[in-house]
Amino acid sequence: MAQRGIREYNGKQMLAKYWTEYFGKAFSYPGKVVLVDPKTKIEDLPKKHKWLKEEKLVVKPDQLFGKRGKHGLIKANATFDEAKKWIKERLNKETKVGKVTDKLTHFIIEPYIPHKGEFYVAIKSNRDGDTIYFSNHGGVDIESVWNTVAEILIPVEEDIKKINIESKLPKDTPKDKKKIFADFIKGLFIFYRELGYAYLEINPFVVTGKNIVPLDLVARIDDTAHFECWTKWGDLPFPAPFGRKLSKEEKYIKTMDEKSGASLKLTILNPKGRVWTMVAGGGGSVIYTDTIVDLGYRDELANYGEYSGNPTTDLTYEYAKTILDLMTREKDPKGRPKFLLVGGGIANFTDVAKTFTGITMALRDYKKKLKDTNVKIYVRRGGPNYQEGLRIMKELGKEIGIPIDVYGPETHMTRIVNMALEGKN
Repeated sequence: MAQRGIREYNGKQMLAKYWTEYFGKAFSYPGKVVLVDPKTKIEDLPKKHKWLKEEKLVVKPDQLFGKRGKHGLIKANATFDEAKKWIKERLNKETKVGKVTDKLTHFIIEPYIPHKGEFYVAIKSNRDGDTIYFSNHGGVDIESVWNTVAEILIPVEEDIKKINIESKLPKDTPKDKKKIFADFIKGLFIFYRELGYAYLEINPFVVTGKNIVPLDLVARIDDTAHFECWTKWGDLPFPAPFGRKLSKEEKYIKTMDEKSGASLKLTILNPKGRVWTMVAGGGGSVIYTDTIVDLGYRDELANYGEYSGNPTTDLTYEYAKTILDLMTREKDPKGRPKFLLVGGGIANFTDVAKTFTGITMALRDYKKKLKDTNVKIYVRRGGPNYQEGLRIMKELGKEIGIPIDVYGPETHMTRIVNMALEGKN
């Protein structure tokens, strides 16, 4: 599972769009939220969102970093003109947040809501299911009052509708709010699972009349759920975190990913690293990365990414070529070999022979550079046409004079990691 952060704006938009479906009509969320980016004509926004001129506002950056109030990056109780001025003073300006410096490019505008009580809710996926966290003491310092947080584990196959959530809320929960909070948590949990979330935190949310309003929201999506959730996600962007600038190669893969129905992901961790991966599947990429790190090669891990969703031969060729180009630009200064791990689980519908044809095309193109940089290649794969795919790989090794160790589903998925890095068969 590859978890990818989304903007607060997109998380709140989804909540507003599907509110009735998951929460009913007993309480509501008005969903008044606007995103401003460098292309936005701020002066024209009130034409579409009249409330911008009718209500006091809150404005803050929306770029996947927290503690905005502590960094002086929230303007509250402002008029539209004040909010507009505040944004223009910061838009595209280099700003330091903690130890990271980057440009502020995206801002979120919402109504300012005077309130007394603040509440906290979060949901996090784990090995045994999903855990719900709830407290009546929400706010920026929730960590300092963590003893007030109730933890509710929902096993994978459990139906939350059958669970008495009210009985599991903290003892200091106001009696008049127990039912509304329980219903809200149940709806939020179903929303979380059905829309492919891996983490969702609302801190704080407030209750005003019959409205429940999330003031701050942090969320990560399991991007491997795209094939199930794309109709509800719509054109959901996955922005780079604040301070994380995409390289030319990462931008290229991102563009291919956005234009295709397949999933192509690439993050460069250490361009001078000796361990490179070309892994099929988001879950597989996580497992391979964990194995490499567990073996003590974290500092040698060069990249993180995956290809999945049955990409075409041409797409796989371009993806593989990009990785090989990065990998073979320079030799290891100590003369040590580099390792390319072409791994993955047992595919459900991805044609292994088709994708391996694209990879072998790229390997053939980089034959000389692979030899010059002393690259050793290990392959493990299963799934439709895997026998043909492995045969193609074996024959390529003989053709280009580079040893390629090839294994099928009879070999444990990450065994090639030990073989390559530890020399253990």
